[in-house]
Amino acid sequence: MGLFAEMIVAGHRRSQSYAQRLLKDVTPAMFARKAVVNGKVIETNHAAWVYGHLCLYPGRIATALGRPGDVPLLPADWEALFKDGTPCLDDVDAKIYPAMGAVIDAYAKGYEAIASVLLSISDADLSQPTPIERYREFLPLVGGMAMFMMNNHIAIHLGQVSAWRRCMGLGSA
Repeated sequence: MGLFAEMIVAGHRRSQSYAQRLLKDVTPAMFARKAVVNGKVIETNHAAWVYGHLCLYPGRIATALGRPGDVPLLPADWEALFKDGTPCLDDVDAKIYPAMGAVIDAYAKGYEAIASVLLSISDADLSQPTPIERYREFLPLVGGMAMFMMNNHIAIHLGQVSAWRRCMGLGSA
């Protein structure tokens, strides 16, 4: 296990703790709903889209590390539903997004698996060029990609959930 991997995972565990706290008082009925404040729909990402979107990244990190089989596979339709650039829709009838339990379970298992992968590799492994062309320009090394995707990227989106919580009347986590 490399020192760099330990640092990535330590920060990631802190993010995961916050991700769990943000789910406090979120019900399955509100999980995929847009907030309405003073009669106006707030165009923000809801928890279902955020956690579903974040579910995509353990597999991408594992692929970049040459270990795609070491993280759980997601249902085939999740990529089209949650990939970058997809709209976050208000799921009034609970027919667009997977159930809260399925999303949160996939999120937790995916990141637990990729954290284990990271803790099993060396700093030399993390120093390899990012094989995913889309990321290579701004994250040239696999370690930088893993660090960004497991920490910064998660924090960006958890901020969206925090704002959504406030709009939903749930308060801070």
